[in-house]
Order: sequence, then C-alpha cells, then structure tokens
Amino acid sequence: MFRSHTNGELSLKNLNEEVTLSGWVQTIRDKGFMIWVDLRDRYGITQLVFDQDRSSAQLMEEAKKLGREFVIQATGRVIERVSKNPNIPTGEIEILVEKLTILNDSQLPPFTIEDETDGGEELRMKYRYLDIRRNPVKDKLIFRHKMAQKVRNYLSEEGFIEVETPVLIKSTPEGARDFVVPSRMNPGQFYALPQSPQTFKQLLMVGGMDKYFQIVKCFRDEDLRADRQPEFTQIDCEMAFVEQEDVMNVFEGMTKTLLKDITGKEFGDFPRMTFADAMRKYGNDKPDIRFGMEFVELNELVKGKDFKIFDDAELVVGINVEGCADYTRKQIDELVDWVKRPQIGASGMVWAKFQNDGVKTSSVNKFYNEEDLAKIIEKFGAKEGDLMLILSGNENKVRAQLSALRMELGNRLGLRKGNEFAPLWVVDFPLLEWDEDTERYHAMHHPFTSPKPEDIHLLETDPGKARANAYDMVLNGNEIGGGSIRIFDRDLQSKMFDLLGFTREEAEAQFGFLMNAFKYGAPPHGGLAFGFDRLVAILDGNEVIRDYIAFPKNNSGRDVMIDAPASIADAQLDELELQLNLKA
Repeated sequence: MFRSHTNGELSLKNLNEEVTLSGWVQTIRDKGFMIWVDLRDRYGITQLVFDQDRSSAQLMEEAKKLGREFVIQATGRVIERVSKNPNIPTGEIEILVEKLTILNDSQLPPFTIEDETDGGEELRMKYRYLDIRRNPVKDKLIFRHKMAQKVRNYLSEEGFIEVETPVLIKSTPEGARDFVVPSRMNPGQFYALPQSPQTFKQLLMVGGMDKYFQIVKCFRDEDLRADRQPEFTQIDCEMAFVEQEDVMNVFEGMTKTLLKDITGKEFGDFPRMTFADAMRKYGNDKPDIRFGMEFVELNELVKGKDFKIFDDAELVVGINVEGCADYTRKQIDELVDWVKRPQIGASGMVWAKFQNDGVKTSSVNKFYNEEDLAKIIEKFGAKEGDLMLILSGNENKVRAQLSALRMELGNRLGLRKGNEFAPLWVVDFPLLEWDEDTERYHAMHHPFTSPKPEDIHLLETDPGKARANAYDMVLNGNEIGGGSIRIFDRDLQSKMFDLLGFTREEAEAQFGFLMNAFKYGAPPHGGLAFGFDRLVAILDGNEVIRDYIAFPKNNSGRDVMIDAPASIADAQLDELELQLNLKA
C-alpha cells in the first residue's frame, strides 16, 4: 500500500499511530535543524516534520533533496503540533517522519500550484493537469461530480431510464455548424457529431421507453465565448404521453432539489413569464430577475418635442437605476462610451436625474422643461436619488442594447450575487422566426417543436403569429434548460418542413428515418435538455463554465495542452480518400 490514510483525514484522535501517506510536495520550510513539508493530495494537506534530534542524518539528507511537486511516500508517527493551523482539518497534528521514499521527482512547475496562482489563463490551460491540482479547479470538478450524481438519482427515482445514443450520426440542420467525421469505409461520405440527441430521443419514445435521460456530450462548431465550448454536456430528457405541464413539473422538481441541497432553502413554484413580456420588460428571453430595472417605454411622453433623436426613433425606452443620482458626469460619460462600443452598438444615451435635493435635471434640458421631466420621472416611478438612463432607435436593437446595459449595471452595483438564485420559466415562444436575408422562416427552437394546439390553424393563415409549445428554464439571467412538446403527427411534421422551406426530397433525405418511424404509432411526447456545464457553474455561484470542464478548449476552439486540432499525415488523408484545398 502506498498510503494508510489520505492527507485530509488525520487528527488528534490518531495520536501516536504509525501511518503512511503519499502525495505531492506543496511547500518546504528548511530551518537546517528542522524541515517541514506540506504534503498534498486530493483530500487535503498534512504537515510532515524532519527533526535532526529525532531523525537520522540520512533521513535529513533525503528530505533536503525534496522539491515542489515531488511525489513522495512518508511513513511516521502522528504527533501533536506545537504551532497549530486552524485553517486546515489536519492543523492540530503533524507526522514525525521515520521513512521517506521519493516516488517521482518533478521539474519546477511553470506556475505556483496554490489557490492564488501567478499563472495566466493560457499558461494554466497548457498545463491543465497541473492546474487541476489547485483547490479552485479541483473543487469545481468535485462539485460537478456531485451534481451529476444528484441528477442521476433524481431522474432514476422518477422512473427515467438512462440510454446512450450514437455519437457518429448524420448531419442535420439544427442551428449551428456540425463537426464532421470522414468515413474510411464509405469514401466521400461523412458522419456528423451530434449537436444534441434530439431525433434519437424521439425515436426512443416511438420505441416505448416512456422516460429517457442521458448526461451526454454534444458538439457545435460555432464561435466561442466564456460560457460556450465546442463540446459541451447536456442533461437530455424525453417523456411520452405528456403535456407541457407534466414536463415542467418534473424538471422544476429536479431543480428545486438541487437548489435545496446547495442553499438549504425550500423554493416555491417558479414564476412564469411569456416570451413577449420578457422582451418587453427586460429586452431578452432570459432575464435576471434578482433585481429590478424593468424597461419603461417613453414614446408617448418624449416625441414631438423637436428632439430629433427621439422623434425619429421607433422606440424610446429606459431603466431607473435606484440610488445613483450622485453619479458624476465622468461616470455617466463612461457609461455612454460603454453602450457605444461596437459590441453594444448604441449611438448614444440620454440621462435624467431626480437628485436628493429634489432637483430634476437631464442631459436634454434644452428640449424638455421641468414639467416634461416631472412626467418622465413619474413614468419611471423614480424617487429622490434615482438616475434614469434612456436609449432610442430600432425597437429590436434598442431593447438588446438596454438589456446589455441593465446587466452591466447589475454587475457593477453588486446586484447579481452568486449565492442568490432566482429561477424562472419563460413560455409561449414564437414558433417561427422570419429571416430577411434568406426570406424564409426558421424554427426558433428546432423543426420538431409543436405549435400550441390553439395556434395550429395559424400555420395556414399567419405562421409568424403561431406560438410554440415550448418552455425555457432561466436561472440568474442564464438559460439553463429548454424544451418543448414535440410534433408526433406525420402530417403536421410535413407541414412544418414545408414552412421551413424544405422540399419533400430534402425533408426525406434529412429526416426520412424519423418520418418513417411516425408511421408506426408515435406517442405524444416532449422533453427538455439542460446545459449541464452552465447549470453546474451557476449553482456554484459562477457563470464561466471553463473551470467546470476538466480539459476545456480556448476561445479559438483549441486544446492548447495537446495542441489540437492538428494536421494529419498524408497517409491518413490517402486512406480516407481526402485531398486538402487550403486557401491562402
């Protein structure tokens, strides 16, 4: 045995026991006559001591050879520490080492393996196996494991069966680019990696599995950011003989269970908001409701005052930032610059203040008198000390811009606290979106989403007004899960393909297997998929998912640790009957 105990479990109850520990050398403190070594493993740190009065000269010499991150085995007696460390579980004891074995030496690591490290993100990703030794990363991976176990336990107790679905599948249009894999045995043909197991879980319902789930890898070849990876993990679920309420109740229950485990609090029924209300009040379909700043529309009050920017705008809308009337001109100008960045795209921003002394003022006093300002402030429901920020322009664009500003202020003002949770269902999404460039409809979710039963007639007369039988779960301003009741009627599915611009031949080529399955008695069914990486990060009080993935990619989709993607040998290309056509 390399160890009798871990480095996180010994205490005063183990006094005078002989133990064997193994792990990595965290730090060394050499006083000449005494050497202390902090020994680390996944479970914690235990202090080792070498004492020239109680240890042999040979043992002292061996201890002097140790360096950071050496892998060692130490056998000795548990003794009480003179200088105790209350910050670690083993802080009352230390091991008086009697035997030392160096299992492996180590080069000096490229960054300090401490909770607070001197390594930059790219460097730590290159040496991710070292980064994982640090508590902040290690603890996140352990937290992820615990959440996965709780999800599996909950769904198993609810009667769900975990079924694996294929990774090498057929390319289908699902909103993002596919990763494709050439087939050696079928030259000129390709597999695709699944963006989700969508069609397979529907086929499992046709197959009578009734309740399916899987914690599954999915792949999308799309531009990346901090909360997005080219390969990610879903909690993928489907149920047969259900309506929308059945699905929502099951997964609201699962989320309540996870939240209770983390916070110790019972959560009541999650509030619900229609897509239309979410866009009107918050400018996006995943609003953070931990704080206010609901949108206030001002068209009726501000137009016709010879202020061309407002008069020419499709929408004038603002938010009330409570208690910020003391913002200086410099602070406000910085916010103006922030919304004018290319990522946001606003042309400018108007502000109004209801100052603590009762004075009402704005950046457009030239166009709006005191009576006008009073009406605007009343519309906002503002009180003394509040600051109002107003944007104008194209309706869709200005809502998105104001939404981004609202979230930025929520961060700056400390209103988006990681240890507070505000779940929400968003429902009644549009079934279809019109794309001006292609002059055709696209499915807002995917082509298998059922319209609301009462809106099916609109597919013939006004498809853009049809609502989807779809639902998203939002937590702290992030969509953590989404799903829908599926189309299970073959004729309705054909109608949907027609609306999306598929020819009969294209629909048959892409989805003929599913349509054929529907000939043999498809049950009513629906489901939901959670973004597991994001769910775990938010439940742990963060939004960036990268540290919750053992070996993530960077923003260019590269694994800098193994240097992938990489070119392949000419022999492999020949075997696959592929020829590169690289553009300069």
